[in-house]
Amino acid sequence: MVVVRLADAVAAILLAVGMPLAYWLAQTKWRGKFLVESVVALPLVLPPTVLGFYLLVAMGANGPLGKLWTAWFGHTLAFTFLGLVVASVLYSLPFAVQPLAVAFESVDARLLDAAAVLGAGRWRTFREIILPLSIRGVVTAAV
Repeated sequence: MVVVRLADAVAAILLAVGMPLAYWLAQTKWRGKFLVESVVALPLVLPPTVLGFYLLVAMGANGPLGKLWTAWFGHTLAFTFLGLVVASVLYSLPFAVQPLAVAFESVDARLLDAAAVLGAGRWRTFREIILPLSIRGVVTAAV
């Protein structure tokens, strides 16, 4: 049952964090966008053992995140369920953000322009046009 709890938590966090990030990556014209894309894709190029080692060092008792966590909560983050959730989210982030960004980019810009002309706000346009047209990317990111 711990595996199901972990999968649910990671999928929910990935959708909550990945969807706005992917939408921003799909819509922005910022020149430094490639830097954010590179950081998001970093777990794809790092071997899992290296990524796991770095996370263990960061979340361990002497790591920066571990020291902060211990000061706030009185115990370490490494080797806990929450530490596993954090590591799983970081490892899986590119597998959620990339399909979402591709799905958001594939929405026809003319539909977004028509929604703007008809007075739909950004949230309504996202909820009623972009999200339904991107549902395959959302499902892929959740899986």
